[in-house]
Order: sequence, then C-alpha cells, then structure tokens
Amino acid sequence: MDLQISVLLLFILFTTGHSLSCYECTSLKGSCTDQKVKTCPRGSSMCSSSTSVTQSADTTAKIKVKDCAAVCASGSLNLGILKKSSVCCNTDQCNTQDAPDPRTDSNGKTCYYCDGKSCSNTLKCSGSEDRCITATGSFGDQSLVVKGCASKSICDVKSPATDVQSITCCEGNLCNGDSKSVTQSFRFLCCFLLSFILLH
Repeated sequence: MDLQISVLLLFILFTTGHSLSCYECTSLKGSCTDQKVKTCPRGSSMCSSSTSVTQSADTTAKIKVKDCAAVCASGSLNLGILKKSSVCCNTDQCNTQDAPDPRTDSNGKTCYYCDGKSCSNTLKCSGSEDRCITATGSFGDQSLVVKGCASKSICDVKSPATDVQSITCCEGNLCNGDSKSVTQSFRFLCCFLLSFILLH
C-alpha cells in the first residue's frame, strides 16, 4: 500500500510539468533594459526576442519585444517600411539578449512590397531573407496585403495572429507578384503591420 502511494506521488510530481519562464518587455527606446521574468501560460513552449525597425518618411522607430511564444522562428522579415529580426529559444530565461538590429546589406534577392498605395515597389532583401512573402489579413473592416522578404524559417511558422488570414512564400526574384494593388490608407497599413509584428 505504501509503495502504491509513493509511486502515485512520484507520478504526480513528474507529470505536473514545468512552466517555462521568459523575460518580458516592450521598449520603444532601443533596448529592453526594464525586463521582468514572466511565467509562461500553458501552450507557450518558447521564449522570443525581436527587434523591429519602422521607417516612414523621415521618421524611424525601433521596437524591442521579449515574451513567451506558442510558435516562434529565428530569422528576419522585411516589409519595406518595417524590418524585423527574431531570435527564439526554449529554455528558462534564454531570451536575456536583445535580438540584433535587422540587417541592411543586400543579399542579391529582390521582392515586391506594398506601401499603402501600390504593391509594385521593389525591395532588396538582406541577411537570411531567401523568400518573398505575401500576407493577407484584415484590420477592423479593412482588407490588407503586405509583401516583402523573409527567411525560410519565418515562412515555415503558422501565424497565431487572428487578423492574418494567409501567408504565402516563394523562392524566385520578384515571385510575389505585383498584380494586387492596395488602396487602403497608410494608417491602416501601419496598424496591420504593428499587429503582424507583435503577434507573429
């Protein structure tokens, strides 16, 4: 009888599961210096760190985000007015370092990107961005399309963002076509991009 109770207690102890803990922060100041440790919710199996840089006219903003993630891919993404690099890991507090700034050197690949008026603009990819990407989604009642460059690892992850309806990637230069044009306002495009970056 005592042996059965001991076995049951050991079983409960080992099957309770370990909750992953990650650093959490969001910074618009260029560095996550005020990060805190967070116990991840059920379903989150990775820690993430990302650096996003947005450029619009003469304005540049850098956003650093660290958090728990259900899905995550290390790599980079360039959507024209927004560039993002991500680093993912799966051990406690492994996201202590900020993700590096997105690279700007050309790797020879070219893709189309959208600027809120047209999707026929061309973009030089950099670093590990070896795919052209097209993402469609909605923000409120507005339908949007974003295009750009992405690492294969980014393309292989299914997006948890509910406002992203589909993501497709292709390998050839300019393979993400310029046939779709967008007429939505620049404000909606920026809101969609911010949602896409924070949740993807």
